[in-house]
Amino acid sequence: MLLSLAFIFLCGMLFGGIFEKLRLPPLLGMLFTGILLGPYVFDWLDPMLLSISADLRQIALIIILTRAGLNLNVSDLKKVGRPAVLMCFLPASFEIAGMLLLAPKLLGVSLLDAAILGTVIAAVSPAVVVPKMLKLMDEGYGVKQGIPQLIMAGASVDDVFVIVLFTSFTGLASGGAISPFDFVRVPTSIFLGMAVGVLCGLLLSQLFRMIHLRDSLKVLLLLSLSFLYVTLEDAIPGAIGFSGLLAVMSTGVMLQRGRSAVADRLSAKYSKLWVAAELLLFVLVGATVDIQYALASGLAAVALLFGVMGFRMLGVFVCLLGTKLQMRERLFCMLAYMPKATVQAAIGSIPLSMGLSCGNIVLTVAVLAILITAPLGAFAIDHTYRKLLSRDTHESPV
Repeated sequence: MLLSLAFIFLCGMLFGGIFEKLRLPPLLGMLFTGILLGPYVFDWLDPMLLSISADLRQIALIIILTRAGLNLNVSDLKKVGRPAVLMCFLPASFEIAGMLLLAPKLLGVSLLDAAILGTVIAAVSPAVVVPKMLKLMDEGYGVKQGIPQLIMAGASVDDVFVIVLFTSFTGLASGGAISPFDFVRVPTSIFLGMAVGVLCGLLLSQLFRMIHLRDSLKVLLLLSLSFLYVTLEDAIPGAIGFSGLLAVMSTGVMLQRGRSAVADRLSAKYSKLWVAAELLLFVLVGATVDIQYALASGLAAVALLFGVMGFRMLGVFVCLLGTKLQMRERLFCMLAYMPKATVQAAIGSIPLSMGLSCGNIVLTVAVLAILITAPLGAFAIDHTYRKLLSRDTHESPV
């Protein structure tokens, strides 16, 4: 396993650096590293490491979402309230609707299979989007308009909505029935995740005020609490949902509100953790990609992906109606809300493992979505934000 970790870090840094020199997103080099090292090409990664790949990817997500929370100000979130709420479900809904319209024609699948495919594809990747938005906040682009905050808030929640729908549709396809209680999990997941995160964030703020702890110990405490959140999410049964990752982010937000100086220092610590976590995350995501599925997909699957991305961008545009954002800023939001990676890597193979007839095509399109939208979205953000956004000197709230 140690040799595999050495391969991941050394090769990930090497190819990430090469792709960056070529003015391409470093994450594309990391994905490429994972594909080469993974079981479908050279098979140089220890099976024991691959068996805990999902947990390692979850830890990386926890790190970046905690850092996002530590950088989000409550007043900024209030500015982007209505559009942020809509971004949690409307773009994904538009994309699923696009899949229902296009997939039966392009791929010849049933409506139910198209619905499953839509829910796999519809989630944005916080692992791609959040680091880019944090970079924008550091450089001051779009901050006064609340654009990075808006995109981060939406990206942290829309996977909750999508995964609940995915569970319902796969259950229906395997002979079950959709229960109204399945959909109750969406609001309860969001509400309970936020409530627990806010409460723990307030308690931590008081604890850090009363007891002096080294920042390294604070990081360990926060990480341990985050692991408990995610464990609790898996442990809660039935209609009562709970979003562990939303709790993680909410805790960070409340720490920023209650102890901003501490939050800033912890954010700096987490940014250092992210250097290793990013390599692990994207190399392991790449290792899940079976390149044979991508090569066998044909133009129809590629056309389908670009078609539903158009629907997604339309959904983002609708979310921003009635705001004070300029058209170029809205265009940036539409581009920035495009990347997919982590959710697709996590659930893309589930229909196939369940024996569903759509399993192969779902996995194929999920692989393509990762290979196309993750680097394309990262490239679009990196090469447009200076042109489409501005470093504002006055308040212009959403």
